[in-house]
Amino acid sequence: MEWTRLLSTKRQRQNRYKSQKYGDADLRSEFEKDYHRIIGSASFRRLQDKTQVFPLDKSDFIRTRLTHSMEVSSLAKSLGQNIGESILVHKKDFSFTVQMKEDICNILQCAGLIHDIGNPPFGHYGEAAIREWFERNLPLLTYHGTSLEELLEPQMREDFYHFEGNAQALRLVSKLHFLVDENGMNLTYALLNTIIKYPVASTKIHPESGDIREKKMGYYYADRELFEDIVSETGAGNHRHPLTFILEAADDIAYKTADIEDAFVKRFLTYHSLRDELRKLQNREKKYADPEEKDQNWFCPADKLVELYDRAKKNGVDDPGDYAVKNWIVKAQGFLIGCATSGFTSHYEEIMEGTYKKDLFAGTLAEGLVKLLGEIACKCVFKTETIYRMEVKEAVMLDNLLDRFVGAAIKYDDPTQKLNSIEERLISFISNNYKKAYRYHAEEKSEVYRLYLRLLLVTDYICGMTDSYAKRLYQELNAIMA
Repeated sequence: MEWTRLLSTKRQRQNRYKSQKYGDADLRSEFEKDYHRIIGSASFRRLQDKTQVFPLDKSDFIRTRLTHSMEVSSLAKSLGQNIGESILVHKKDFSFTVQMKEDICNILQCAGLIHDIGNPPFGHYGEAAIREWFERNLPLLTYHGTSLEELLEPQMREDFYHFEGNAQALRLVSKLHFLVDENGMNLTYALLNTIIKYPVASTKIHPESGDIREKKMGYYYADRELFEDIVSETGAGNHRHPLTFILEAADDIAYKTADIEDAFVKRFLTYHSLRDELRKLQNREKKYADPEEKDQNWFCPADKLVELYDRAKKNGVDDPGDYAVKNWIVKAQGFLIGCATSGFTSHYEEIMEGTYKKDLFAGTLAEGLVKLLGEIACKCVFKTETIYRMEVKEAVMLDNLLDRFVGAAIKYDDPTQKLNSIEERLISFISNNYKKAYRYHAEEKSEVYRLYLRLLLVTDYICGMTDSYAKRLYQELNAIMA
């Protein structure tokens, strides 16, 4: 792969409005223009009312998808600056220029903002609930007497069985913002390729292969032509775009440290329990760290936390545990940024050849810490009765919405079937932009393909919902008084 192609400024629709008389008076780069298209969009604004970990939380401290995305954007840009400078200083690639460094920073800043933009309400559990609904219902639902599971082509069917917010993000920004035309936000191909974390179809998923690119699907059958056009233009093919590794590392740093901080604030985790878990890791990792490397780069997570706690006590801070945990998060993020930078530059040739199969923390001093932070969040938050009770409620709401809207969508736009009065009203709730996009892409297509697009119309609608809207709509449809 070559940076000259990877940083492609091509869009689905090129600018038609450039002044013939004065030229282009807009001095922004194409990637800076992407940034302004994103932050001005309704989909980006809706992230302020979508779950990161705690659904419908009333606290103004706990993170939402919006604040998480802003943090990922900032971290991704910082990583881009570090990695770009390292490539230049150490002459890792003589074709890499200062302008390319600036471009990758702008691309990564944008990618961080939209990496979760396709996620449904209620966080990652929302994705699981949608997948499980289709697993249960596609074999039971029929269209003109034939099971939908039998009727749909393999990739169409697997798209729903492996429903994925990452694939939905590509679909949303490239098709569903039907404001000017059918090209959505009309973002650059370099940016679109960066957010495709898994460049495989739903029929090519192999999570057990050990290759990170095959862990999940990256695009829907409906978007396969756009995917092929993007990766052909950038030269990435079926490999991960190099910037995707950086975006993923920024996401890992953001959510794995933020989950700890949010869990602490919500009292799922204490200073002492975090300290004890970090001590176990520190003692284990010290045995295997290279002595010279350990002395120079080793971040002793438990020692640093205790040091911050003792400093707070010495200075008379009212809550030394709060001071220690929140400041430790900042220190940990700095350490993880350094390790991710090292992970990219030390595997630069493999990444550019498309043969690197792991994340940027694999084999670094941060690998154990990243894993432990995930385990702590899982044990102390995600697998608690409080979260389980929330998720059961969320599943009930999403199941009910899917029951109602999929039934109506199957009949919608089928001249042989008539919608009843309730179904007509349900279809009327769906965004006109989404229905406009459906009609455009369904024109002159086969009956099965149109049916597939109508099922996507429902998932498009539900993924566009905020947590509050999904809850309110469920209550309204079931005549539940708030």
